[in-house]
Amino acid sequence: MTTTESGFDLAIVGSGSAAFAAAIAAVNQGRRVLMIERGTTGGTCVNVGCVPSKALLAAAEARHGAATSARFPGLAAAELPVGFGQLVGGKDALVEQLRTEKYTGLADDYGWEVVPGTATFAGTTDAPILEVTLPEGTRRIEAAHYLIATGSAPWAPPVDGLEQAGYLTSTTAMELDALPESMVVVGGNAVGLEQAQLFARLGTDVTVIEALERLAPFEEPEVSQVIEDVFADEGIGVHTGATLASVRTEDGARVATARTRAGKETELRAEHLLIATGRRPVTSGLGLDAVGVKTGERGEVVVDEFQRTTNERIWAAGDVAGGPQFVYVAAAQGTLVADNALAGAGRTLDYTALPRVTFTSPAIAAVGMTDAQVAEAGLRCDCRTLPLQHVPRALANRDTRGLVKLVADADTGRVLGVHVIADGAGDIITAATYAITAQMTVDQLAHTWAPYLTMAEALKLAAQTYTADVAKLSCCAG
Repeated sequence: MTTTESGFDLAIVGSGSAAFAAAIAAVNQGRRVLMIERGTTGGTCVNVGCVPSKALLAAAEARHGAATSARFPGLAAAELPVGFGQLVGGKDALVEQLRTEKYTGLADDYGWEVVPGTATFAGTTDAPILEVTLPEGTRRIEAAHYLIATGSAPWAPPVDGLEQAGYLTSTTAMELDALPESMVVVGGNAVGLEQAQLFARLGTDVTVIEALERLAPFEEPEVSQVIEDVFADEGIGVHTGATLASVRTEDGARVATARTRAGKETELRAEHLLIATGRRPVTSGLGLDAVGVKTGERGEVVVDEFQRTTNERIWAAGDVAGGPQFVYVAAAQGTLVADNALAGAGRTLDYTALPRVTFTSPAIAAVGMTDAQVAEAGLRCDCRTLPLQHVPRALANRDTRGLVKLVADADTGRVLGVHVIADGAGDIITAATYAITAQMTVDQLAHTWAPYLTMAEALKLAAQTYTADVAKLSCCAG
């Protein structure tokens, strides 16, 4: 049976952060909204991404803290047993709670319907519609505007034997019911680093393969060096400048061959192989060609600065649009779509001071430009790096692994970038984001109030290195 419904202001395909932000903004304008979701309501972040991974990372960090507590005089190290099933059960309970509170419950509160079905665009470029396949038939949805918010999915490179051997992704790794004895992680960027340290700290023997020459290859080299030292200290094997050449199974294990550019090969045997080589936008099966919506080389929906696609009535937001893959970017873009599509706001987003965080321990965070990017822009760079041994909070924590790097315009003193690897780096980078947004200079940052014995004080201390030797400053020196 096929039914046709019309009168919607906004029909949304997907139910993640971008979708919900757009729906809330639209309802707040008094508009009629419909949402279609073929999987679990809530999208990647709450179900299989940020929330479950960070919940397990926090548990792994707690266990590691007990094992390294001897760094404090008077405390002994403790080896805590891991009840992996209980950890996973607690993670699942948290996911269900947040999915209810922040997604399904909100849809009910705001009063829009979430249709469980598979949506495909049909009709014409001038008159697009959505056909939603349901067990009982098809619902044809007609709306003034449509939003594609289908997100992204883990992507695996074409490697000989990989499909046959089987592998984990960041999604399926969160669904394991037993702690692996050993694991090879392919990919040394944010997701791979987090997953590697998570499982290593729970007791898995972990090795990382990264194709580029260093871990965290898109961060500053100084940051990469620190995280490589941390992984070495924690017994995590690392092979940089190496790609996954082939995979086979042997006696129930995966045997991965890592090959360097020089052709040297190393065989790595593990119970599981986790592929963390990036994500790709989910656009397959949407029927975009039928309604004149173009996609790019990686399958992303092509949008302009207003998030409008090549069809003036169809918009895209979040990972599917090919921009920065952060949940807060998706939410901002979703709200932008509602404002632009339904209220004619003509708004755009400024990504100049967009922060990012990798939740390793110590955490990695950055905002703004690297020193290489400053040079490429034709500016004179004045960069300073402050090791954490000069930060009182780090000394009190008995953990000085890390640093803060400031990137400034040598001619104006304006702060152009901040790069941190430290405990609480995500919180530090929030303050740095405000500083860059406000176009503060290094001198202004050096004379801004900073509470003593906080990690955020490292920003002020790093700024003071431009005019003083911080090793010769007293505590709280202003």
